[in-house]
Amino acid sequence: MGIRERKLKHKEDLKQSILDAAKQLFQREGYEATSIRKIAAEIEFSPTTIYLYYKDKAEIAHALHREGFKIMADQFRVLSYIEDPFERLKAMGRVYLQFAIDYADYYELMFVMKEPIQHISGCFDMEEWKEGAEAFHLLQSNIIACQVAGYFKGFDPTAFSMVVWMVHYAWFVYAEAARPS
Repeated sequence: MGIRERKLKHKEDLKQSILDAAKQLFQREGYEATSIRKIAAEIEFSPTTIYLYYKDKAEIAHALHREGFKIMADQFRVLSYIEDPFERLKAMGRVYLQFAIDYADYYELMFVMKEPIQHISGCFDMEEWKEGAEAFHLLQSNIIACQVAGYFKGFDPTAFSMVVWMVHYAWFVYAEAARPS
């Protein structure tokens, strides 16, 4: 590995360290209480170093959302081998719920914590948010395939996809609340 490759790897590792520290702080202290200075202290770098990679806290939250939705979309994409669209939809539901358990830190940032969601929706053009759009598109495409197979006839596929997405979320919240302490 040459000097250029080592520098690039160091840069990518540092960016990931920033994201990992921010994710932990957002969960532990809350989004509003987390500052660039606290993130920098967590990784033992100066705040200036973080600003070399991210403009502000909202941009860090956006990067974390992108990572989370990329993981989710990758897991949805794996289900393409399931021929029956309704069975694939049920499998997507199980993957969504398992994602919420396995990646609870991302899930909380993506769907639960209102501050990161508000910051992201106010700071970024959602049309440029490929990862989130792709995860939703995979669900919506499957809903359309279900409609072609005779399920959910008469429903707008976009609106129905949103309902399915929200039902998965509601089911996870319910299951978490019912879990024994």
